Amino acid sequence: MPAVNFHVRWPDGKEEKCYSPSTVIYDYFKPGDAMPMSEFIRRADEALTLASERVASRYGYRCSSAADQLSQLKRRVTEFKDQGREVVVMSMSEISH
Repeated sequence: MPAVNFHVRWPDGKEEKCYSPSTVIYDYFKPGDAMPMSEFIRRADEALTLASERVASRYGYRCSSAADQLSQLKRRVTEFKDQGREVVVMSMSEISH
């Protein structure tokens, strides 16, 4: 099962490499997508939860890396007072384990 690294740019200009254990992330984000943080975190929550469920159906256990990534993204979002500011998906690339 290929995993995906996706890079985002936060409203403060900082870029972050993120991880999804499943290509399902492509159903939620595309390179160049720009959206309010509330929309970004909603999509990330759905995508990473589904990715973890796909891992569980294949291997019998949920992906802790997906849960950790989601927690990290949620913490990062709380750093910004103006939740309407945009997050940009810079790039996405498959990785193999």
